[in-house]
Amino acid sequence: MKKYFFLFSFFFGVHLQTNGSNPVLTIDHIEPSFWWAGMKNRDLQIMVHSKDIAYLRPKINTLGIRLVNVIQTSNRNYLFLNLEIQPTVKPQTFPIDFLKDEKVVFSHLYTLKERKENSATRQGFSTADVLYLITPDRFANGDPSNDNHPDMKEKSNRSFKGGRHGGDIAGIIKNLDYIKSTGFSAIWLNPVLENNQTEYSYHGYSITDFFKVDPRFGSNDSYLDLVKNCHDKGLKVIMDMIVNHCGSFHWWMNDLPDTDWINFENKFVNTTHQRAVIQDVHVSEYDKKMFADGWFVETMPDLNQKNKLLATYLIQNAIWWIEYADIDGIRMDTYPYPDKDFMSDWTCAVLAEYPDFNIVGEEWSENPAIVAHWLKGKVNPNGYSSCLPGAMDFPIQGALRKSLTNNNWYPLYETLSMDFLYPDANSLVVFPDNHDMSRLFSQVNENLELFNLGLTYMLTTRGTPQIYYGTEILMSNPGTDDHGIIRSDFPGGWQGDLKNGFSNVGLSTKQIETKSHIQNLLKWREKKGVIHHGKMMHFVPENNIYVYFRYDNDEKVMVVLSLNKMDISLDLKRFKEILPSSFIATEIISGTNMELSNSLKVPALKSLILSLK
Repeated sequence: MKKYFFLFSFFFGVHLQTNGSNPVLTIDHIEPSFWWAGMKNRDLQIMVHSKDIAYLRPKINTLGIRLVNVIQTSNRNYLFLNLEIQPTVKPQTFPIDFLKDEKVVFSHLYTLKERKENSATRQGFSTADVLYLITPDRFANGDPSNDNHPDMKEKSNRSFKGGRHGGDIAGIIKNLDYIKSTGFSAIWLNPVLENNQTEYSYHGYSITDFFKVDPRFGSNDSYLDLVKNCHDKGLKVIMDMIVNHCGSFHWWMNDLPDTDWINFENKFVNTTHQRAVIQDVHVSEYDKKMFADGWFVETMPDLNQKNKLLATYLIQNAIWWIEYADIDGIRMDTYPYPDKDFMSDWTCAVLAEYPDFNIVGEEWSENPAIVAHWLKGKVNPNGYSSCLPGAMDFPIQGALRKSLTNNNWYPLYETLSMDFLYPDANSLVVFPDNHDMSRLFSQVNENLELFNLGLTYMLTTRGTPQIYYGTEILMSNPGTDDHGIIRSDFPGGWQGDLKNGFSNVGLSTKQIETKSHIQNLLKWREKKGVIHHGKMMHFVPENNIYVYFRYDNDEKVMVVLSLNKMDISLDLKRFKEILPSSFIATEIISGTNMELSNSLKVPALKSLILSLK
C-alpha cells in the first residue's frame, strides 16, 4: 500500500503523507478557507492550489451543496471549484472528496460558518461620521515583540524613514480612547494585510496574501479584536483594499494560476496614469490599455481582472473580509486603474450582499467630471454605470489648497459649484490631507490661521470628513514631500518618545490648543444633523470673505471664512433670502451669543460658525 502511495506521489506530484493506513494531502492553499451559510449570492468559487492537483477529480455529496463545475487552468497546480449553496443549507462542515480513477484519494473538510446577526443589514459609515486615517506602522507600537518576524523579509528599522517602524494593531487598540475622546467616530487604516516584500513594505499596498494580516501588525485574530473594541466604543472601522495589483512576492507569483493572471504577460510596463482616457470619447484602445493594464511600479504586478477566475476571487475576498471581520466600510485604492467593467461588477456584488454598506473609491483627479464618472446613479455618455456609493473628493481638497495659499476663495467656490456633476455630492469624502500628500500644516506653510480656516471648511461642508492622524497636533513635513516624512511616527506611540501626542507631554502651546480646537469642533458636529444631512447654499466670495449656509427645516448654520488680514464688517443684507431681518446667533467656537441685523464684524483670518436661533 505504501508503495502505491509513493508511486502516486511520484507520478502525480501531490503532497501525500501516510497517516496510519490513510493518505493525507497537504494542500498549499485553499481560498477562501471557509465561507458562510445563508449568503444572498448562492455561488462560491474555491481556489485549490497544490502540486498537480488538476489530475484529481473533486466531488461533493452533501445535500443542498452542488458542485456546479470544476475549472482547470493552464497551470496543473490549480483547480477552481464552483459551488451552488442552497438558502436552506445550515452552517456545517462537509467533505470535498478528491478522486483518482473513481477512488477517493483524500478529503478536505470545508466549513460553512454561521453569519452574525443582522450581518446583511449592517450600516456603513455616513456623513454623521468623521474618519480618522491611520498609517498603522507609524501610529503606535503596542507590541514590540512583533516588530520582526522570522518569515518576513524586511526587518524593523525605525531610523530609516522608509523602513518599518513597528506600529501595530495593538498600538491602535491601546489608543482607541484617545481617538474617541478627540471626537472621531470611525477609523480608516492603511492596509494591514501581509506585505512580505524586501523593502518599503510598511505602507501596506503591496499585498502578498489577501486573506492574512501581516504578522508585524498582529494577526487575523488581533484584527478581529480591534474591530470588536472599536464597536464597543462606538467607533466604526473602514478597511483599505486593493484589487489593482499585488506585491511582487505574493505567493502565487512563483506559480501563477493562469497565463493571463498578470497584465502584460507578467512583465513590467509602467502605467501612463492618464485617467482621462476612461471617459475620453476620442481615445485610442492603445492609450486605454497603457493606462489600465500598466503597472504602478515593478514591485506591484498589475492584476488582470478580465480573467473571470481572478475577478471572482477578488470579489469574494472583499465579501469575506466584511463578513469575517465585521467591518463598516471599504476604501478602495486606485479605483480607476483596474478593469472598469470589473469595478462595476465588484461594487454591485458587494452592495447586493450588504445594501446599507458604504464604499469610497480613490480617484485622484481634481476634475469633478472625472471623479463623478464612477459614482452610482451617474448617467455617462459612454453608458458606464456602477454601484459605487462615494469617492474621495480630491477636487475640493485641491481647490481648498489653492484658495488658502493664493489668498482667493474663488477656486473653492467654483469647484463646489460643480456639484451638479455628481449624482449625490453628499456621498463624497472630504479631507484636507492624507497619506499621499503634504500635511495640511505644511500645505499652508505652517500658517495656523490658514490651517484653522481649512479645518473649519472641511468639518462644515457637505460630505463625510476625513482627518489624517497627527493633523490634530500640527504634524508637518517641512521642506520635503517624502512619504516617509509625511507618514512620520505619532509622538508618544513608542516607548521612550520625548513628546507624547496622546497625553500632550512635550507638545507646544499651539499643538495643544489646536487639538482642543478640533475636539470642540468635532464634539459640536457630532450632534448637528444639519451638518450631516442639511442642504447647502453658498454665495460668491466678495472682499476675501466666503459665506455659506447649512440648513434644514429645523436649523440654520452660517459659516463665514475670511482671508482678510484685518477685521471687516460684513453687510448681511446680501443674504436676506436665507437670513431673517434680525436674529440671535451663537458662535460655536467661542460660545458667544450675538444679536444681528444689518452687519457682522468678521475678524481677520478667522472663521465664524454661527448657529442661528
